[in-house]
Amino acid sequence: MGALTDKYCIVGVGETPQMRPSNRTTLSMACEAVTKAMMDAGLAASDIDGMTSYQVADSTSSAHVATALGLRLNYCLDIFGGGSSTEALVAHAIGLIEAGYAKTIVCFRSMNGRSGRRMGGQIPGGPIPVATAMDDNQFNMGWGWTTPAQRFGMSAMRYLRDTGCTTKAFAEIAVAHRYHASLNPKARLRSPITIDDHQRSRWVVKPFRLLDCCQETDVAAAIIVTSRERAYDLRHPPVFIMGGYARTMTEAPQWNYSRPVLHYVAGNYGWKRAFGMAGISHSDVDFVSCYDAFTFTTLIQLEANGFCGPGEAGEFVKGGRLQIDHELPSNLSGGHLSEGYTHGVQMVIENVRQLRHRADDACPEWREGRHTYDRSKGCRQVKNARICCGMAWGWENMASCLILRGIAA
Repeated sequence: MGALTDKYCIVGVGETPQMRPSNRTTLSMACEAVTKAMMDAGLAASDIDGMTSYQVADSTSSAHVATALGLRLNYCLDIFGGGSSTEALVAHAIGLIEAGYAKTIVCFRSMNGRSGRRMGGQIPGGPIPVATAMDDNQFNMGWGWTTPAQRFGMSAMRYLRDTGCTTKAFAEIAVAHRYHASLNPKARLRSPITIDDHQRSRWVVKPFRLLDCCQETDVAAAIIVTSRERAYDLRHPPVFIMGGYARTMTEAPQWNYSRPVLHYVAGNYGWKRAFGMAGISHSDVDFVSCYDAFTFTTLIQLEANGFCGPGEAGEFVKGGRLQIDHELPSNLSGGHLSEGYTHGVQMVIENVRQLRHRADDACPEWREGRHTYDRSKGCRQVKNARICCGMAWGWENMASCLILRGIAA
């Protein structure tokens, strides 16, 4: 096990609704999410002395949020990044608290991802922002290859060619995550879908259909990290941070499509370190979350993080394996495909609530203090949830992971 395994905990989580549009500023939404996370933990403004955030030039800053909420910070940092950032900032928080730079750190993401800056670059009602022909863009722009769907589609097409997998494997992921969203009153898309529904949905960028693609939403979300000693005094059972990896990269960090195995992505380089740090094996994991900007990103992360062998992910997900009450439930809030898009924070939030055994915000009997595990009544709590592996995706060349442990119910 790692030297810092179980020494630090996530103690507070909070988010705004998933909105389209929000008609709000990212500062307003960030303040709401951070305030809810503090209330969830039972912390006052004076208890928070560190704040971090991430953005892609589409958000507000920690300094503005701290000023609005009356926080005096000992540590403050905003980084540029998307999908792999939450888990990386949790790792930063652990190191900072361990070194004495801060005692309790909040990490947030706030974005008007539908009504403001959208992935792919176009602002509603306005021109497409000018993109710079530098780095990867010097090779991409001339071909009109500028959106995440186009970029990830290239890797997905090569994966299908090399492995013999079909898009029905993508459908298994879409169906599982939508089923979980049907149990989540906060999710935007709650109507269950079938494999056939997926296969009949329109093409966006091959091999991705409409039901392979994430939502676009306006939202903010926040999590709070502190030491286990402080965690025991707070409102909810602590969720312990067992291990992980943070923005691990491939051997070609800028990425290129001439690599010998195009779909050998960054997670392959980190999972052994994460599981060794946590002191567990894959059989100890009760459920997972996988960054699902597209169904393929979930599929490839299961393979990259060792849950199945190379080329085996398509077979691994067959038969509803990722659905609640099956072998390896995935993205229990509905994820980016169905709940809404937060650049990854919501998966960590849902994992924390599951590990607290307090995820049943839709089940009427949970309000009376018990889980029914009856999905027809809206219960989405996983039975015997104790350990979760959260897998995060930046691009093919970058990934993060966060293994969490709860107290047995």
